[in-house]
Amino acid sequence: MEEKTPKKRVFKIFRYDPSSGMDGHFDHFELEIKDESLTTILDVLLRIQRKYDPSLAFRYSCRISMCGSCGMVINGKEALACQTVVANLKGKEITIRPLNHFPVVRDLVVDMDPFFENYNKALTYFQAAQEMDEPAIIRPDSKERKIISDSTECIACGCCFSSCTMAHWHKDYLGPGALNRAFTLLVDSRDGLHKERMAKVLEACYSCRTEFNCTEVCPKGISPTRAIKYIQMLAVKEAFQRKPRLLDVEEAAPPLKEYSETDEQMTRRLFLSTATLGLAGVTALFIGGLLTATGFAPSMRERPRKWVHVGRVQDFPPGSIKTVNIRYKARDGFYESLVEKPVLVSRKAGTDKITIFDSRCTHLGCTVNWDEKKNLFICPCHMGIYYPDGRVKSGPPPRPLDRYLTKLKNGDLFVEEA
Repeated sequence: MEEKTPKKRVFKIFRYDPSSGMDGHFDHFELEIKDESLTTILDVLLRIQRKYDPSLAFRYSCRISMCGSCGMVINGKEALACQTVVANLKGKEITIRPLNHFPVVRDLVVDMDPFFENYNKALTYFQAAQEMDEPAIIRPDSKERKIISDSTECIACGCCFSSCTMAHWHKDYLGPGALNRAFTLLVDSRDGLHKERMAKVLEACYSCRTEFNCTEVCPKGISPTRAIKYIQMLAVKEAFQRKPRLLDVEEAAPPLKEYSETDEQMTRRLFLSTATLGLAGVTALFIGGLLTATGFAPSMRERPRKWVHVGRVQDFPPGSIKTVNIRYKARDGFYESLVEKPVLVSRKAGTDKITIFDSRCTHLGCTVNWDEKKNLFICPCHMGIYYPDGRVKSGPPPRPLDRYLTKLKNGDLFVEEA
């Protein structure tokens, strides 16, 4: 195999030491990288820390984009350091700085307390509607499960909060992460805090300006914007479904004093002001719900199947298993994004049968790799091991690897868009 020529890159890294009493600054490190396609920003930071500056502070843990610890701003965009490959970054100089809207503890380490405080305000914990001997379940094929499926993948990395302009201008805004989590519970029929949670989050939902920044940067491909708009739509539906309550009317007490003409004018003015504000509020709620329904409700409905090109059939010899990165444009309401995800393509020996597996482990969604020497699929995170046909061999995975629908046309292999 031909060796790649090493490339030089300059890494401009934010530094801040609270004990120095000085403002933050940027340090520059020029590194020679042998293979940029196999080097992540986390690899670079670890190399700098171990070889050049052991005082460099940053946070990381799992190294496989599952824990959310290594969130930072890379070349002006929020991302996970362990997920960001150097080869995908343009320009010789790469800038790395801490997440926005968080207090900086040191260098690239931020205090996540504001993020999780907003989580608590949104009542982002599950409380069963009724006590049961066995846990209530949501069937995978149920409507509510399909609605919240993607949103449950949140790893609380804080990238969405950092990218949100409203988080900067409105200190009381709960942020996309907390609202996305609240959304998964508001749609969950098992939860018993629907009314209380809606009261906590609805006002924050209307602070969202639908800029899609959070959707753009989410490392798990979640659209918090979609979740926020769904909460708004849910509130409008519930407002029209709510039955009016009958009030007990008591005989009015006599006035304490006689009204003057000035008092009467003030009362009329107060009534008109209140009525105008009330009408404006109802109108805004209705229009917001209408826009939500027309713009985002389609993203909740079933769509016609779309097929993504994987490659030529001849690229996958019989008996081989390969990892292929597929790319396609996905539309969510008004927003269109470019999706890139790895799939596992398996062609059975001696046949033309091709199976495409989801590369996510069915345990916690870690990335599964094919080990050619062991002839097994292996998830290195929690040692989930699968046979070549996707069945579980050992470890914590509860079910086999998920499969995608495939089709062959004129020698080309296609997979259904997920």
